[in-house]
Amino acid sequence: MVNLKNVYRPRIRHIFWKGGYDKSTFVSDLIAGIIVGIIALPLAIAFGIASGVSPQQGLITAIIAGFLISLLGGTRFLIGGPTGAFIVIVAGIIAKYGISGLTIATILAGVFLIIMGVCKLGVIFKFIPYPIVVGFTSGIALTIFSTQMKDFFGFTMDVPAGFIQKWICYFSNLGNINWIEAAVSFGCLIIAILWNRRFKKIPGSLIVLIVGTGISLILKNCFGIQLATIGTKFPELAGGMAFPKPSMPEISLSSLKELVSPAFTIAILCAIESLLAAMVTDGVTGRKHNANTELIGEGIANIITPLFGGIPATGAIARTMANINNGGKSPVAGLIHAVVLLLIYLFLMPYAVYIPLSCLAAILVLVAYGMSEWRTFKYLLQGDRADVSVLLITFALTVIVDLTVAIEVGVLLAIVLFVRRVMQTSDIHVIESNRVSSVEDDEELTPEDTPMLDIPSGVDVYEINGPFFFGLASKFEEFDNRGRNDTKVRILRMRNVPFMDSTGIKNLRNLCDRASRRGIQTILSGVNDNVRSELTKFGLDRELGEENIQPNIIPALARAREILALKQG
Repeated sequence: MVNLKNVYRPRIRHIFWKGGYDKSTFVSDLIAGIIVGIIALPLAIAFGIASGVSPQQGLITAIIAGFLISLLGGTRFLIGGPTGAFIVIVAGIIAKYGISGLTIATILAGVFLIIMGVCKLGVIFKFIPYPIVVGFTSGIALTIFSTQMKDFFGFTMDVPAGFIQKWICYFSNLGNINWIEAAVSFGCLIIAILWNRRFKKIPGSLIVLIVGTGISLILKNCFGIQLATIGTKFPELAGGMAFPKPSMPEISLSSLKELVSPAFTIAILCAIESLLAAMVTDGVTGRKHNANTELIGEGIANIITPLFGGIPATGAIARTMANINNGGKSPVAGLIHAVVLLLIYLFLMPYAVYIPLSCLAAILVLVAYGMSEWRTFKYLLQGDRADVSVLLITFALTVIVDLTVAIEVGVLLAIVLFVRRVMQTSDIHVIESNRVSSVEDDEELTPEDTPMLDIPSGVDVYEINGPFFFGLASKFEEFDNRGRNDTKVRILRMRNVPFMDSTGIKNLRNLCDRASRRGIQTILSGVNDNVRSELTKFGLDRELGEENIQPNIIPALARAREILALKQG
């Protein structure tokens, strides 16, 4: 039975219970929260529209999820909300299953996140191979970039969903570019880039939101030129929006079955992005986060937020760093950021109708560039072939096929890479007196830690190094075929075997059975407590006999001589 008190420890509770939260800390959190709230405004709107939902749904996500992640999560500084990583998967789910399907998938993802946290799986995400993470993020960045070209250049045609088909459509409609929209997009992009180089605390996305809206109003009122704006796409926003009431979609067993895979993708993305962001903040601030508490907190947030019409949410690295850079000290800054967005939603939402879509496209192009990690991508291409293959496969699947498929294949590749790395650390050597030869390459070596051993004729000694698990099966078959015809006793020296799994036990049992049929007695040497407990659990110690499991090589050789004497007698 899992003790939740040992797993779930919200950071905000820890801060207030431990004391030390004073007026100066609150003032720092207040200033940081206000600034981060203003910074989050254009991103929440842009991510909402790019995901295929309305801008108010993006803001609702930033408000509710942002508040709950700070209140219930396991970090001091993480700011939650919608992020660019979810644009592709959310848009795909809506296109296939509709808004109700997205709501169900997000709730399921929240349940998965809670299960991960309760089962203490947070630490696992630290070990996901870097090429897989870079392949995901670079693929998502390219996909976001391609989806924004329509608004960036002012195209009015319907754009296909597929990546390749999308770009074919763009190039075939180059003559239909709206040059005024394109000029606004390029102007906003240049302003944002120059602003970010000069000023660090206030991002260029907020500045271009203000500048772009001003340009839109000037063009409309002075020259009669109407740009495509949030108001032209969502005219219902002009009258303002009340805060939505929670509602539960109809859930059926068939819909749950269909949405398990997308929900798993959302959960994995959420866990990867938030915990990577938390690790970055740990490095910057010297603090430590609680990964399992963070997963549980984000799970709860992703269960509640979609009930109000929100989309998936996770920790956002850019907003989190803005929080730290502006003096945020505790999760209270995240709560204030959510309150600021709520006030904007309630009182300033009607003015959002004047924001041009070309301006939001420029913001998302900048976000895509920041996500692309092209320098890291280029650097990883210089690695070994396995890492390069994993990087390119994950990237290609994300861009061309589907993010859900890419996540599933990526997880599988992570497992395969792990097995491959462990197999590279496991090997088997044949010892002849003080000489040892590798079963893999048949080279003769003399290990420094192998003393002079008096190995009698008819005795084979094999040294196994590394974990004894299912990945060692093929090596077992190889060295089993190397046994000499005059072999009477086989000693397996296991002093460097840290653990065995059930498949390793099975392989060992098969090896002993084959040896027994050939009249060869197997002796185990140097078995540690972990391995011995596995042998006992599966009854292999009784099958071999206690006298054939020795603490080290010396008594193992003595036991081998006894067996030889019995066989000769």
